[in-house]
Amino acid sequence: MAGNTFGHLFRVTTFGESHGGGVGAVVDGCPPGLEISEQEIQKELDRRKPGQSNITSPRKEHDAIHILSGIVDGKTAGTPILLLAYNKDAKPEDYLHLKDLYRPGHADYTFQKKYGLRDWRGSGRASARETLGRVAAGAIAKKYLKEKLGIQILSYVEQVGDIATDIDFNRVTMDAVESNIVRCPDPGTAERMIRLIETVRSEGDSIGGIVRGVIKNVPIGLGEPVFDKLPADLGKAMMSINAVKGFEIGSGFEGVRLRGSQHNDEFQIDDQGKVGTATNNAGGTLGGISNGETIYFRVAIKPVSTIRKRQHTLNKNNEEVILEATGRHDPCVLPRAVPIVDAMSALVIMDHYLRHKAQNL
Repeated sequence: MAGNTFGHLFRVTTFGESHGGGVGAVVDGCPPGLEISEQEIQKELDRRKPGQSNITSPRKEHDAIHILSGIVDGKTAGTPILLLAYNKDAKPEDYLHLKDLYRPGHADYTFQKKYGLRDWRGSGRASARETLGRVAAGAIAKKYLKEKLGIQILSYVEQVGDIATDIDFNRVTMDAVESNIVRCPDPGTAERMIRLIETVRSEGDSIGGIVRGVIKNVPIGLGEPVFDKLPADLGKAMMSINAVKGFEIGSGFEGVRLRGSQHNDEFQIDDQGKVGTATNNAGGTLGGISNGETIYFRVAIKPVSTIRKRQHTLNKNNEEVILEATGRHDPCVLPRAVPIVDAMSALVIMDHYLRHKAQNL
């Protein structure tokens, strides 16, 4: 299966299946000398793991990460870093009733038609469990970017169903994001979101929403026109995450309501002589290259496909059947998607930073 590697100079290859022996990633191209530990990576994985609250999947995986190569005396050696977490609570028997069925909205059907077979044990590589490797790799990139460049990466749940916060993303802090189980930095809105998710779960259904991504202090010049523009790679990164159905950067689709005279970000110089823009409708990039302003975007995530409600579907013999799925699934994947968006943001920025340095010696 191709398509398991992301990035050019900072390259990440993920491996493993949802109910196989384990999942992880190989990180190649990380500069040497960065201090990193399993404990630091674990902090990010703990934000992604199942079973962390009553609105996530009840699967009990500690997701304990093991660094098996690429680290010497607590620092990156410049060689491939192998990150591995063993599956401890795999229960493939939970999926026996789905072995010969195609779940509506899921990858079961397309995987079967593409490869002639599929991993029915929790959907294998199509499972969001694959993202553990991304988050582990992203933790390394995130630390490098923060320590070496002062880049801050933060994501949060902005909307669940029709409940949304209008909080100013420029003022959101990590403490506020982590202050509740839904990872919305607006306490009042978070409570309403949680109640909605609990209601949806009790009905055997699922619900989607929007994650807001924010990247601050990005240096000017990251991005490789024409095909590897920074927003294009951010879009690809986010669209590669399970259940993501939409991506917009800056003013996004709302920008079509404005005229050029309103949408253009006029340049200005502050009291310290620094060049900036009066507004930031462009979302931190111009011509696909970072302009020094905050990069911000939104990621639309659909409702989880596997639900307990009765649905019409087909089996492998193309016979119509009724499905009432069982198993351990998130009624809303948004809270666990936040660290995945963080990780993919870090991987994109890290890769483009190295590419920029290689081209501009």
